Amino acid sequence: MTEQSSQTTHYHACNLCEAICGLEIILEENKIVSIKGDKKDPLSKGHICPKAIALQDIYNDPDRLRQPVRRTESGWEKLSWNDAYDEVTNNLKKIQKQYGKNAVGVYQGNPTVHNLEAMLFSSAFTRTIKTKNHYSATSVDQLPEQLVSSEMFGHSLLIPLPDLDRTEFVIIIGGNPVVSNGSLMTAPGVKKRLIAISERGGMVVVIDPRKTETAAIADEHFFVKPGTDALMMLAMLQYLFAQKLQSLGTVSNFTKDLKVVEKLVKPYTPEVVAPITGIPAERLKELVRNFCVAGSATCYGRIGVSTHEYGTLTQWLIVVFNIVTGNLDFPGGTMFSKPAFDFLARSAKKGSSKKKKRKDFGSAFSRVRKMPNFNGEFPVATLAEEITTEGEGQIKAMVTNSGNPLLSTPNSNKIDQAFAQLDYMVSIDFFINETTRHANIILPPVSALERPHYDIVFHSLAIRNTARFSTALFKPPKDARTDTQIFTELGWRMSSVNLVSKIKGWFKKTLMQRLGAEHAINDQLKKGPYGKSHNLTLKKLLDHPHGIDFGAMTPCLPNRLFTEDKQINLAPVIFVKDLERLQQQYLNETNTSDTAELDLLLIGRRDPRTNNSWLHNSYRMVKGKNRCLAMIHPEDAASRNIEDGELVHIKSRVGEINIAVAITDEMMPGVISIPHGWGHDLEGVELRVAKEHSGVNTNILTDEFLLDAISGNAALNGVPIALSRIQ
Repeated sequence: MTEQSSQTTHYHACNLCEAICGLEIILEENKIVSIKGDKKDPLSKGHICPKAIALQDIYNDPDRLRQPVRRTESGWEKLSWNDAYDEVTNNLKKIQKQYGKNAVGVYQGNPTVHNLEAMLFSSAFTRTIKTKNHYSATSVDQLPEQLVSSEMFGHSLLIPLPDLDRTEFVIIIGGNPVVSNGSLMTAPGVKKRLIAISERGGMVVVIDPRKTETAAIADEHFFVKPGTDALMMLAMLQYLFAQKLQSLGTVSNFTKDLKVVEKLVKPYTPEVVAPITGIPAERLKELVRNFCVAGSATCYGRIGVSTHEYGTLTQWLIVVFNIVTGNLDFPGGTMFSKPAFDFLARSAKKGSSKKKKRKDFGSAFSRVRKMPNFNGEFPVATLAEEITTEGEGQIKAMVTNSGNPLLSTPNSNKIDQAFAQLDYMVSIDFFINETTRHANIILPPVSALERPHYDIVFHSLAIRNTARFSTALFKPPKDARTDTQIFTELGWRMSSVNLVSKIKGWFKKTLMQRLGAEHAINDQLKKGPYGKSHNLTLKKLLDHPHGIDFGAMTPCLPNRLFTEDKQINLAPVIFVKDLERLQQQYLNETNTSDTAELDLLLIGRRDPRTNNSWLHNSYRMVKGKNRCLAMIHPEDAASRNIEDGELVHIKSRVGEINIAVAITDEMMPGVISIPHGWGHDLEGVELRVAKEHSGVNTNILTDEFLLDAISGNAALNGVPIALSRIQ
């Protein structure tokens, strides 16, 4: 921090999305007067997007809760923290005593991983609930990638990353990193990084049902029918093997089942899949040839791939493609990070067996639909039925942490109705939004600028190894509580069953609160890969407020593998078996559908100024033209006599909405795109700006029974819908 006249300058990491851009924030009289990109940040190098400016809007938001509130018949009323803690824990204990431990469900929202204190201390509370009913945003997002990493590399968070800054060829499937700044690929300023690939003679190819902002700067764009990416990848692999272009490169000595993969892909020629995917066979063959002759290349698939019926299959085949072209663990190819806070190595030290490292996939199943758990969580698409279906194990109470599942999960109307029938609900959140309006009590933590920050997860997903610690910009008011205080206090009260446990628990939670997140970060930095080599400590990071650069990703296999035999598993049994389902649906011509009128396919969309539903209460993020529009191709509009800007009716198997359309040739014919995170017009929502720019909730249309069958991840893309004029 430096001083100049009455102004002070702070350096802070933005925590609103995965890019973790460095910020230069200028204060005057304890008020923010400027937020700019930190040019000395070794990862973001001065880049920021419009969202960063909204950090001050969240901090200043008059709708933000600053102390606990309780829902009553006459409205929300404030109560003390002590009374709120007691009421929450007493009610949860009462429900579990009457109905059993599993009568309480826990939902962790996406903001949890953007919050250092929640990452470190939320389990101090959630563990004490002792329920098996855990859910999170993972199963409407990146679950397929994590399952693939778990089965192939032995750890669900050993995620392979595109080495964008050194590659000569990149294929992007179902991702729009120009808008997201990377997803499961922390790459701030990704637009410049992609342009640089082309400028140095490389190639950027985008495969997507929409000509996205990323496709607009790419060298080539292919339209692909939603949900058929797995067939496309099978055809790419078939052609590669047929032309004898395969090479395991540097991982050849510790990769197994190459011949199994070669045999599996034989039936899927480019000619066979072309009529299904919409990509001409010759163009697909040329793409494979160009990828293979490049000096280095990487294939990256993201949320458009993950959130359809064959998300896990597609993500598996993308990883296989990177491996068999010799581009895994290779500079310019697909690599792994070496984070300063290495929680993967930390988990490995807890035990050598798989069971000690992670809870096995499918070790438990949901009560109603028998869907498998993963890392201790059930698919959130099953949550509503677990609340509404009577019987032993029925969820009677919910705990939600910084999540908004009523906007972000499939069949929103059904989950809205389910939450309305809960006996009790507590939310740890600072807004009364679509989900928390159902809560009996809301416990609001401080805002992002009032707490310290270190990106545990996103430094581990960054395409360059860096570390940065941000101190709190503002001191919280005395009557405010941090995430650390809230979670440890609730955990202490939940676990206190007698005088001994109460006393022991008090000392433990008091110690955790006093040591705080800083102690945990310092401890892990010293134990991490740069602890000895760079004498890395928290103090050293504090002495370098812009962050420290540890360089580009480096080869790390097989040492980094977590599989028991230290081998990369190219053909996990559960993935191979799922090929039968793909074959049945697309190639055996035995699939029949009773939804012939649902003749379009729905996909999602993201906007540069919003991140899910987080920022819609910031006027500067929602002002201007309406961005909650349904994009359709001119042919689809003409066949229905629909004009640009017209309000139309859309229905799916589970719901229907009215929304204005934007006619554009950015869309593939037969496909419609609606952004997610909107729909703030529900009764009880207390977000004044968001309600004035409410938009429409696309998840009213998505189907909780339309899933990736392997993982249970929601299929939010490729949803069959019908579109018509409003007469």
